[in-house]
Amino acid sequence: MPTAKWKDTVIAQASDAEIVKIEGNIYFPKNRVNPEYLRESDKHTVCPWKGTASYYDVVVNGEVNADAAWYYPEPKDAAKEINGFIAFWRGVEVLP
Repeated sequence: MPTAKWKDTVIAQASDAEIVKIEGNIYFPKNRVNPEYLRESDKHTVCPWKGTASYYDVVVNGEVNADAAWYYPEPKDAAKEINGFIAFWRGVEVLP
């Protein structure tokens, strides 16, 4: 079962996670991510085929991993399958 962990804490876990094969990233359904460990970030980036990404900081026991989660609030049609999904990086361990 796909799992995202940071600092030995499970941030997300889902059997129905989506994999975007072009990038190889696992995107978790938002309802399978524990909101207790997410904090809104001001960061935004633009991908030419997915659209504008927004970010979350991952926070565990007061430690912050800045901009370690991202999502596309309004993905372009080419990436519509990740609408409502969140992905992780920057040291967050994602196991397929």
